Amino acid sequence: MASSTPSEKSLDKIELQQLDPQELKTWIKAQALDLGFSDCVIAKPDAQDQMPRFKEYLERGYHADMHYLEENLEKRANPTLLVPGTKSIICVRMNYLVASPQPRYVPFEPNSAIIARYARGRDYHKVMRGRLKTLASQIKEKVGDFESRPFADSAPIFEKSLAESAGMGWTGKHTLLIHKKSGSFFVLGELFTSLELPFDQPATAHCGSCTACIDICPTQAIVEPYMLDARKCIAYLTIEYKGIIPEELRQGIGNRIFGCDDCQLICPWNSFAKMATIPDFDARHGLDNISLLDIWQWDEATFLANTEGSPIRRTGYQSFKRNIAIGLGNAPYSADVVTQLQEAKPLHDEIVNVHIDWAIQQQLQRANV
Repeated sequence: MASSTPSEKSLDKIELQQLDPQELKTWIKAQALDLGFSDCVIAKPDAQDQMPRFKEYLERGYHADMHYLEENLEKRANPTLLVPGTKSIICVRMNYLVASPQPRYVPFEPNSAIIARYARGRDYHKVMRGRLKTLASQIKEKVGDFESRPFADSAPIFEKSLAESAGMGWTGKHTLLIHKKSGSFFVLGELFTSLELPFDQPATAHCGSCTACIDICPTQAIVEPYMLDARKCIAYLTIEYKGIIPEELRQGIGNRIFGCDDCQLICPWNSFAKMATIPDFDARHGLDNISLLDIWQWDEATFLANTEGSPIRRTGYQSFKRNIAIGLGNAPYSADVVTQLQEAKPLHDEIVNVHIDWAIQQQLQRANV
């Protein structure tokens, strides 16, 4: 919590100065925008309506080996069990685009290494939590002591559904949140509070009959509207998964070495996508324009140095090299690529070498065509 109290401590006993709740809510939203958040809404601490669909998702095995999703279901449904005494949840978002992107279906440079746009700069989790703590401190200066706890993809919380229930957007068929005037290139955070604030109302959905995100998915991971099979999802495979990526999915991964933006790039609502208002999302180390061979040259020390404070660190060095090997296997034939793949084999573990062997095979087949 902002005051360093354990999450199990009740928030009921804090007395606040008597302020008009609606005026306080308006003031909090203004402070949030001043801190660089793109939007701020107030949600009711209740996500019970998400459970039937989520349990079906788990029963189908679409969460792959993310077994933590099977845990703490009661806390996901009822946020007051996660932080007792929570009366309202301040939901915020941050836009992370730093330049208007070209749609993924436009011809692209096959030798470039594609990294999801949210991951090219500083780790948003740290940025989000830091600014939420600042917001909590500002509120305390205004109203006196109260209890709060910030989150940014760091606890069993239905982030999207809480934000959706308070009007920050609607869940698209790709399962990401979409805002009618801002698209979907944003990340979410929450401040659980003991404040009794008026709740915002949900927005309406506007996907209509569009299936662009489903149709464009390179690995057909969106198995039906609003249902994603992580076992096929490039974001899961290149970030969370540490094993051997199924051979039938490697061609679809293409040159995406960390995450995937394709379902967002094709979405018509992202013609309204807004740019980031803070510099933390600016690309570091040329990660918005780097070739597969250049990034293949990174040894582990370089990887650790260039991913310090970056979400890319999460995937780990060997998995990162595994992903690049797949990208090189999908690249146009080059004798230099084959040579560098062959020379790298002694430097990597068995899992990476499986993908190096595949990449060499793909390159040589392409050379003989």
